[in-house]
Amino acid sequence: MGALRDLKFETLGKAVDDARQLLATGYVRQGNWSLGQICRHLVLVQDPSVDGYPVWMSWFAPLRPLMRRILLPKVLSGDSPRGIRTAPMFMPPDNLDDGSEVDAFAASVERLANHSGNFAPHPAFGRLPRDRILEIHAAHAAHHLRHLRCRDETS
Repeated sequence: MGALRDLKFETLGKAVDDARQLLATGYVRQGNWSLGQICRHLVLVQDPSVDGYPVWMSWFAPLRPLMRRILLPKVLSGDSPRGIRTAPMFMPPDNLDDGSEVDAFAASVERLANHSGNFAPHPAFGRLPRDRILEIHAAHAAHHLRHLRCRDETS
């Protein structure tokens, strides 16, 4: 396996552009998930910002100040922890169609961008301003999409 791409997206729209580029050129996996699986995971994680998270995720609310202080700066700097198991509800199935999932990711991003109300409190970080929630989702997208490299890249 080669080195992971060094990615940072200024906006979630840039993450969609990257996913579309990977779809167009083909890609090499440097992790466990395909482009379709990554896009499905991103949708599963992003959509609750609008729709709300399951009640059980609020059980971790007492840890939010600590998570905001310790984990949030790592997430935003691109130094997200690797190898942490995600909740089953956020796990993508196998054998997804990359094109359909990229389109669904783009639709989710557009929905977030057009959402005029408050976002639901983040399970780990609590209620945050709109720009910070979008920044977290962009960093999360970069964390996963960095595991795919355009097929025509030599390094």
